[in-house]
Amino acid sequence: MRVSFDELKSEIKRVFVKNGMSDEKADFCAQIHTESTYDGIYSHGVNRVSRFVDYIQKGWVDINAEPVVEKDLGAVKVINGNMGPGILNAFYAADQAMEMADKFGIGMVGLRNTTHWMRGGTYGKYAAEKGYVAIMWTNTEACMPPWGAKECRLGNNPFVMACPGEEGGPVMLMDMAISQYAYGKLQVTRLAGKQLPFPGGFDKDGNVTSDPGAIEESMRIMPIGYWKGSAFSFMLDILGSVLSDGIGAADLNAATKGSCGGCSQILIVVDPSKITDGAKMRDTVKRAIEYIKGAEPDEHNSSIHAPGEGSERFHKEHDEKGIFVDDTVWEEIKAL
Repeated sequence: MRVSFDELKSEIKRVFVKNGMSDEKADFCAQIHTESTYDGIYSHGVNRVSRFVDYIQKGWVDINAEPVVEKDLGAVKVINGNMGPGILNAFYAADQAMEMADKFGIGMVGLRNTTHWMRGGTYGKYAAEKGYVAIMWTNTEACMPPWGAKECRLGNNPFVMACPGEEGGPVMLMDMAISQYAYGKLQVTRLAGKQLPFPGGFDKDGNVTSDPGAIEESMRIMPIGYWKGSAFSFMLDILGSVLSDGIGAADLNAATKGSCGGCSQILIVVDPSKITDGAKMRDTVKRAIEYIKGAEPDEHNSSIHAPGEGSERFHKEHDEKGIFVDDTVWEEIKAL
């Protein structure tokens, strides 16, 4: 079905307020869920609302908690999220990192003891739209097998990179899971009754498959780059834990507080204006975009896209037709 931006945000906010959030916090979180959905990231926008409410009801998310700076080393801070809403904690950490970048040229926040930040790209985009360069990631509970294993022992550990775009264009934004497809993407594809465009994991018998439901059942998602993605995810888990004085997949699994309950996140922000001037930076970005988009498309594509451009297609469709929401997901939210 299709709904307007305001209708979607209003319904999500209603649910959050009904479950004890203050009007201000509910409005802010509902705005972010709605913006993610408007950008076409249904998996971490509207589709996450019911799960977030479930975690509030189970006590896995403390809606009244506030983040606290535990260590301040100048250009580095460690912040305890106190299991508060992940969106609010991540925005607080991003603001702290930008303040440090203003002063030192770079700021790094290790955010520990927090909860799911929903769409990781939100915070990279937030920084890039203000003129900064961002590198961010989170660790997660074990939900992906290490290369060569059947059993989940690795987190998916989403990784984000962002920078300002060319003049008048969208920011450059890469927001990726370390699996070929995140579980949220598997859900969206399954609900749409479709197959994945490329194999994304294994079925319960160990066969490579493009069937999202079969991969969800086996929980054997495929890391990007096979063994390389497996190693990348492992290092993100370790560095996320060490640089935030937090915990990784092994302890997240032991805590059993849902998806990302107690996770560790790293937000690194750089002020490029202290390194280069704005005109030169935007010219560099412009030349890079023109260069890759000038490549001849392959047999299955008509054009090449730079990271961050994909949302424009969804904006156009959502402006014309309304924001798409899966019927089942919408009824689930309405019933909360």
